[in-house]
Amino acid sequence: MSDDQDRTPVETNETISPETRRGLQRRGLLTGAVAGGAATMLASLATQARAAADAFPDHPRWKFVFINHVTTNPFFVPTQYGIADACKLLGCGYQWTGSETSDAGQMVNSLNAAIASKADGIACCLVDPKAFNEPTERALQAGIPVFAYNADVPLGSPNKRLAYIGQDLYKAGYQMGLRIADEVGSGHVALFIATPGQLNIQPRFDGAKDAIAKSGKPITVEEVASGPTLNEEISKVQAYYLGHQDIKGMYAVDGGTTMGVTQAMKQYGLVAKGIHGGGFDLLPKTLENISEGFGDFTIDQQPYLQGFYTVMEMFLFKASGGLVGPADINTGLKFVTKETVGPYLATKTRYEGNSGAPQIVPSHGAIG
Repeated sequence: MSDDQDRTPVETNETISPETRRGLQRRGLLTGAVAGGAATMLASLATQARAAADAFPDHPRWKFVFINHVTTNPFFVPTQYGIADACKLLGCGYQWTGSETSDAGQMVNSLNAAIASKADGIACCLVDPKAFNEPTERALQAGIPVFAYNADVPLGSPNKRLAYIGQDLYKAGYQMGLRIADEVGSGHVALFIATPGQLNIQPRFDGAKDAIAKSGKPITVEEVASGPTLNEEISKVQAYYLGHQDIKGMYAVDGGTTMGVTQAMKQYGLVAKGIHGGGFDLLPKTLENISEGFGDFTIDQQPYLQGFYTVMEMFLFKASGGLVGPADINTGLKFVTKETVGPYLATKTRYEGNSGAPQIVPSHGAIG
């Protein structure tokens, strides 16, 4: 979805104005029993819209451009819902653009286009340590705030993005590595990474490798590049296993390859062979496989929040004249296992990207 968007993947981002409502009434479209129900609904929408509008003074319909490295990857469906929900709440619009194949050059072109269009804010997955430095500087000089989401430049980088919203990637990888050391104990482990060097996943790989090394356990780690698209990732995992059937564990630091790992564990009966596996993100097939015992865990980084919080920060930056907004936000780390995966499968929500319907989800009881 690379065109201008003022809507979620399933619904518009507009509310019905009082003028529109009066026009419908004048044309006789709100009469009779059916119209009575419609009028009640419209009145409720108008009340909600006024309440939201009253939270802030009148402002332009600011447009925020989100630049992504894999625009069609299912991982980012909840991110787009989060963007759309925050824009609807705050009366803004957005564009979703970038690259389908992690091409930094295409992303830079999108960033340049956003600057030329005088976007009100830019959010970019900073997956390359250098490619975005110069255009980020030009955007800031033009008065356009730039935020990183999902992927960030390394500490000490000259890139002047205002803040990062996403998982603490190295820490997440480190926690994963500790779990691998505990589960595998000894032997050879394949650690898959879709695109080595990219800053949305390389820090996870580095963290996992460091944790395994510091555990002191006799585990060897092999880096295996799996590719930027889902079909490539699944095929690479299958081919790797067939050529390395003495493996003790297969893990991945990205969502698509994690799905490939759990699929291979199911397809080849690897649990019965004592082979462990796991990785990141909540793709539906990964969750199903985890629930069936094909994979020890997957890690939730809450992609919905990476969209929602980024819009909130850009909006507040604009609303406050730059005084409020730039703050790093860690969207978290949560291990999802066979014992805890149930609520993810039982509930279809925008927050996990497996439903487009707006809803309030009931609590599942004790929090722990």
